[in-house]
Amino acid sequence: MAHAARISSPEASARRSLSEPTLTQMSTAGLRAFFNIAHDWDLNADEQIVLLGKPGRSTFFKWRATPETARLSRDTLERLSLLLGIYKALQILLPQPSAADTWVKRPNSAPPFGGRRALDRMLAGNISDLVAVRQYLDAMRGGWA
Repeated sequence: MAHAARISSPEASARRSLSEPTLTQMSTAGLRAFFNIAHDWDLNADEQIVLLGKPGRSTFFKWRATPETARLSRDTLERLSLLLGIYKALQILLPQPSAADTWVKRPNSAPPFGGRRALDRMLAGNISDLVAVRQYLDAMRGGWA
């Protein structure tokens, strides 16, 4: 019983809250990073909306104007995580920023893309399409696929 009291003590809660980001903090950081990536990849608003899981246009523009007010769904946070991973993998594989940033818009003959652009695959709208691009890049880096 003393152990249970120790786990739920105020000190434990304070330590946990200091180390674990809140939903708002994760949403803000994820959106700021996403909008920087969207700029680097030269994505228009419609492409950004699809990659974020098709939020309403007014919601999207509110997120863009004030990301600190967003509380994203688990789906959107997962999409952001995959997009950040794709971006990071490209920066590792193609250290020249212009090559890394234009890769998503170049036709690609690799099996997951079939001659189309990686962006086309990602714009299909499903999380599984983002996963496929992320796994392809991770495999090219020699990581887990």
